[in-house]
Amino acid sequence: MALEELVGRLPEYAKDLKLNYSSLVKQNADLTPQQLWGTVVAAAIATRNAALTAAAIADSAAALSAEALTAVKSAAAIMGMNNVYYRFHHLTKNEKYATLPARLRMNALRGHAVEAVDFELWCLVVSAVNACDKCVSAHEHVLREKGATEELINAAVRVTAVIHAIGAVLDSEQASPTAE
Repeated sequence: MALEELVGRLPEYAKDLKLNYSSLVKQNADLTPQQLWGTVVAAAIATRNAALTAAAIADSAAALSAEALTAVKSAAAIMGMNNVYYRFHHLTKNEKYATLPARLRMNALRGHAVEAVDFELWCLVVSAVNACDKCVSAHEHVLREKGATEELINAAVRVTAVIHAIGAVLDSEQASPTAE
């Protein structure tokens, strides 16, 4: 199912999400097509909603090369791991953990075939969904060092917020008993 169709099927209570999807994804002028669709796919993967992820990947084909899609998936995978690890550091009061080596392989952070800004943007948006303070701060800092503006970063986070909310509504509707 196409993403547009999936969004069109959202219930009336999620009308704002439909409107925001239209203005932020269909009419986005702030992000390049690769940045936009990489953000949509990364955010969809982070929602863990299979239908949304499948639709986002399918609809991204015109904007993302095979290498870019692999980079998006790599960003989502590596941040899924890092967000848990570093969020634990943030949440615990025991400062000893921050002195211990992570010993987690993170080769994907350097072994991708896309612009560094795009990859960092996708790492940031997955970290935002996963609420990892350390990772959000680190990736926002790297993005700014690489010349990304606050407007660009904000545009990606706005898209992410809408995609995340769509995933939550889809999950809620799937879990709700159907009216007969």
